[in-house]
Amino acid sequence: KAVVSTQSTGEDALMDRDLVHRQTACSAIKHMALGVVGLGCEDALMHLLNYVWPNVFETSPHVINAVMEAVEGLKCALGPVKILQYTLQGMFHPARKVRDVYWKIYNGLYISAQDALVSAYPRIPDDEKNSYVRHELEYFL
Repeated sequence: KAVVSTQSTGEDALMDRDLVHRQTACSAIKHMALGVVGLGCEDALMHLLNYVWPNVFETSPHVINAVMEAVEGLKCALGPVKILQYTLQGMFHPARKVRDVYWKIYNGLYISAQDALVSAYPRIPDDEKNSYVRHELEYFL
């Protein structure tokens, strides 16, 4: 598969200090992810996501766009729940700049795949006033 054979090149480019290398790698990963949706390359794409993800804090507008597009492409190939699992870790971070980036990713997930995210939300126990149980989902599970 082409994803596995180009994986080391993408890793090197995503770790490079030069912004253009990281931008180009993110663009290539986006196109690769969209090209192999459903073909069983999830393990290699997950590995590449681990190299793309640290670049979400980049400040250059072109790199930010490339990284966000790579995350969206990987969302199509890996599923929105995997991206949500990465996103939940920073949504309530003490630093506002970190929270802003994670909430931007979450908002994109919510707009494009809100129905798929329902099963991934954490369970909250009921209290005296509110019932948080999702009965229909539990019938299915």
